[in-house]
Amino acid sequence: MVFSKAWTLEKHFKDFPKPSDFKLQEIKLPEIKDGEVLLEALFLSVDPYMRSYSFVVMKEGDIMIGSQVARLTAYFGLFEVCHLKEGDTILVNAAAGAVGSVVVQIAKIKGCKVVGCAGTDVKVAYLKEIGCDEAFNYKTVSSLEEALKKASPSGYDCYFDNVGGAFSRVALLQMKQYGRIALCGAISVYNDTAPQIGTYPVVSFILKELKMEGFIVTRWKDKSEEALKQLMTWVVEGKLKYHEHITEGFDNMPTGFLGMLKGENTGKAIIKV
Repeated sequence: MVFSKAWTLEKHFKDFPKPSDFKLQEIKLPEIKDGEVLLEALFLSVDPYMRSYSFVVMKEGDIMIGSQVARLTAYFGLFEVCHLKEGDTILVNAAAGAVGSVVVQIAKIKGCKVVGCAGTDVKVAYLKEIGCDEAFNYKTVSSLEEALKKASPSGYDCYFDNVGGAFSRVALLQMKQYGRIALCGAISVYNDTAPQIGTYPVVSFILKELKMEGFIVTRWKDKSEEALKQLMTWVVEGKLKYHEHITEGFDNMPTGFLGMLKGENTGKAIIKV
């Protein structure tokens, strides 16, 4: 008889998640059948999608969704959605996060100009360390529009969006002709209780012939081995660096999850069990 700890969703999130929305339980695991194995989790991933997906795929009392291995989202967003080309200028928001920091580095490997933004000066310094040509703190600039124009006066070929909301309404007006927009996340609106309202710059989309596409990484699961091989090659060659924000202890999973949603992490947020 084997028992394990599990975090369950006590209450569906309303506004920003709270520690009381989770409940730590001890559960009895089913007997192992022939051909099955029991694995011990050493690290767990906490990611923004857990906030939005929980309402769609979970009911109260379910074990909290999540993963033990992070998928390589940045790779497919750049090559399959943005169709990145050498010489492109790309804008990345939440650029110091798990996905954004990889987007920055892959784009540089491929010969692009990269403009990244983040919410603290420490993260901006990190972006410069990993190769951003231009980086700024979007919380402290007097005008986001002017900051984007200053970073790339001619505009942007690609926009890798992890944030959505007000940031995107400004950024979309800075796109070049035939610009491509990859919608990876929308962390700025995950905690909104009211339906999203507002208009996109439709006329600009038409006149500039822009392409915007949302995506979920599982679409390319048949290419995951190919992506992993390339990413690991870049890591070994020293071209791709990673940074981990580690929260110690399985019991502190809610703390790590809430901290990630607040933007406390630089790089990948994980729980060390």
